[in-house]
Amino acid sequence: MNISFLFYTLWIHQSRYLVCPLLFLLLFMLVCDIIHGEKAPANSMQYMVSVQNKWGHVCGGFLVRQDIVITAAHCLSRKFPLNNRVKIISLPTSSNANLRDGQICSVAGWGQTGPHHAIVDDLRVVNVSILNPQLCRDIWGDDFPSNVICAGGYNTDKGFCQGDSGGPLVCNGVAVGVVSFNKRANCNYPDVPNVYTDISKYLQWINNIVKTNKCV
Repeated sequence: MNISFLFYTLWIHQSRYLVCPLLFLLLFMLVCDIIHGEKAPANSMQYMVSVQNKWGHVCGGFLVRQDIVITAAHCLSRKFPLNNRVKIISLPTSSNANLRDGQICSVAGWGQTGPHHAIVDDLRVVNVSILNPQLCRDIWGDDFPSNVICAGGYNTDKGFCQGDSGGPLVCNGVAVGVVSFNKRANCNYPDVPNVYTDISKYLQWINNIVKTNKCV
């Protein structure tokens, strides 16, 4: 895991915030947008964050507390005022996300809407179905990581693409996964399943950060 100090501008969906120093814990960090989705309705998904540098959007994230954004994952040193345009999203409450095969969830972001397309200005969202974990592992083959969730990108033309990394996979109003990677940055679905880090497997680590206000 690479650790470095970076300066980013954070944009909450429909709201801009100050440049903040972040301790950025780089996990998969494959910059991945939404394929065959639609523009997110106004005043929806108010937990979504666009992490930006001086050139613009880098990846997505989501607000789980006033001063903590999960992207792939990192901490903030300032609090965001919560209001009718800025909200937080809940995390799983146990180490088992209790997802069902075929369950409909959603993923959102500001990334590309297809291979080699430009980053978009408006937040977009698409529904994706949860895939059976063993089926996903069989499709991806050897060396497939554990503690992940597969949804979208396979047997469907919907999923994420470059620009969406760090955004949440949301099921029943709970952020259960973090956009991680697809196959060789290929967004020409159907291909192989999109892969998300399973938040429920890292709850102890996340809760420790929330409790101590320290990135460890």
